[in-house]
Order: sequence, then structure tokens, then C-alpha cells
Amino acid sequence: MPRGDGTGPRGQGPGTGRGMRQAKGGLGLSGGFAVGPGGSCVCPSCGEKVSHQLGSPCFEQKCSKCGAAMTREYPSQ
Repeated sequence: MPRGDGTGPRGQGPGTGRGMRQAKGGLGLSGGFAVGPGGSCVCPSCGEKVSHQLGSPCFEQKCSKCGAAMTREYPSQ
């Protein structure tokens, strides 16, 4: 924009060109799976499963059998 009045060439303003990237595969910006409120938390060490509690991430829970940090069980794609 030569005079800063918005009359510059088309296609050269902010948000155009190679600098803008989009998330691929529907994974969002952080690459998460967004599996929702249901599902299970599973222990990677012994395989113990518990119901996932809304608002409490699985990785913050400890396994009741072996004490390892739980992980989220993701649906197969």
C-alpha cells in the first residue's frame, strides 16, 4: 500500500502468501485428538482402565494398582 489507504495491489496484504499455515488432519493447533468427555484412562504399565473424568486429565491420575501415570485411551482410526 503506497499511501497506507488500503488501495495497494491485491493479494499482498497480511494473511496471504506462504507464511500462513493451516492445521492438517483436523488435529487442531496443538495436535490433540479431541476425543471428548467420554472414554477411558489406561495405565501404560499394567493395563488397568478407569473411566475418564471430565476436567481431570488422565496424565494427572495415578494407577491404583501400580502408581504409574495414566494415559488417555484413544479410539482407533
